[in-house]
Amino acid sequence: MRAVVYQHEEHEGVGLLGPALTKAGFTLVNRFRSARHDDVDAELVVVMGGPMGVYEADQHPFLREELAILRERLANERPSLGICLGAQLLADAAGAEVFAGKNGFEVGVGPVRWTAEGVRDTVIAGVRPRTVVAHWHGDTYKAVPGATLLASTDRYVQQAFRLGASFGFQFHLELTAREMGRWLELGAEDLRQRGKDLAELKAQLPKLESAERENTELLQRLAEHFAQTVR
Repeated sequence: MRAVVYQHEEHEGVGLLGPALTKAGFTLVNRFRSARHDDVDAELVVVMGGPMGVYEADQHPFLREELAILRERLANERPSLGICLGAQLLADAAGAEVFAGKNGFEVGVGPVRWTAEGVRDTVIAGVRPRTVVAHWHGDTYKAVPGATLLASTDRYVQQAFRLGASFGFQFHLELTAREMGRWLELGAEDLRQRGKDLAELKAQLPKLESAERENTELLQRLAEHFAQTVR
């Protein structure tokens, strides 16, 4: 089974998701800022994050290619997974508006609050009411037509959704504390310009490390869901 991964930044890989997909029987096929039409027929498409916005397709034409693939996959009821920018692209492909969030830049380690529908979801079920994850986004989206809202934060309501067999996660469930620390170093100057305290953000990393086992278990259930859907 192929899991085609759309990656938009060199340092933003699949993290904890990669081993989970491999264990479930997928072979990962990486594409960097590009898409192929035959990805429509892949068993799974995974769209990762990136600093660009869905509404910046004129500057980043590959976003149009990815959107076209996601729209066709949704029409054909083929599963896709979107993370951060990927979730926004999946939301757009389903007909939701994506825009710069009015509540500011959400970055750091903190909980998402699962909705009542989220904790009853066959994949999410078993999690605690709140899950500690990594956040790094400024854009958000309106409610996705036909989707089930799975999670929210105090800053942004739209944090996770399920649409048929597909899932979108605004947050970074795949990030380890080590990788998050690397992102903080690479983005240090940008974070300072946004008024963020780098030392304070780094002090949150032990919370993410403590959550890695729980997040890995959830990603494994997600990977198994995709494998069972394909089979």
